[in-house]
Amino acid sequence: MRERCEAATWTTNPAAAFAVLQWHADTRRGRRGHVFMPYADGLRDVAAWFVQLWAESLGKMTSSGEPVGPTPIAALGATDQHSQVQLFMEGPDDKTIAFVAVGGGGTDLLIPALHGAHPDLAYLGGHRLGELLDVERRATAGALAARGRPSLTIHLDRIDAWHLGGLFMMLEIATAYAGELYGVNAFDQPGVELGKRFTYGLFGRPGYAADLAAWEALPTSDPRRIV
Repeated sequence: MRERCEAATWTTNPAAAFAVLQWHADTRRGRRGHVFMPYADGLRDVAAWFVQLWAESLGKMTSSGEPVGPTPIAALGATDQHSQVQLFMEGPDDKTIAFVAVGGGGTDLLIPALHGAHPDLAYLGGHRLGELLDVERRATAGALAARGRPSLTIHLDRIDAWHLGGLFMMLEIATAYAGELYGVNAFDQPGVELGKRFTYGLFGRPGYAADLAAWEALPTSDPRRIV
């Protein structure tokens, strides 16, 4: 994966392609919401990790003081087909969706052919749950395309340490590339420092008296607005 992510042309470099497409969608097409939607329960936490990575690395001020950064959104297929996809299909046209498809290699249950007398169920008999899940992913991507909503798909052969490591590396390198495109340092978190300093001041940590004073000078809640 490292060698692939070092390719000189972005069309053959998966990390660069991911960064360029997402950056272009945000800055040129107004698609600021970047959905990460794996179709595997085993990747649920990877979606949450991507949100953390993309948000903390790219949501910053440029050197000229311009605030930039997309808003990452975690979703899970097929669970969120019945909730968030409604928003993605008919809500504001301001998002991209990155699907993660997973091949075989794990336990895949066969759907038994038990309901021959019921055509609404019988057609599923003989297929596997993994096949059903992947067809739902493809159908969802097709439905989005029919509405002009863009998506991309990352393919994993299976969920194991090797393939997860490759996915993590690709996304981390993509984040570094995206930082260059946005004109920010993808490797710091200046936006969270003030909250940390206020916390230290509130606990009386030595050296943070000025931060405590700044916190105490903030506007307080108006009791008339408390419900």
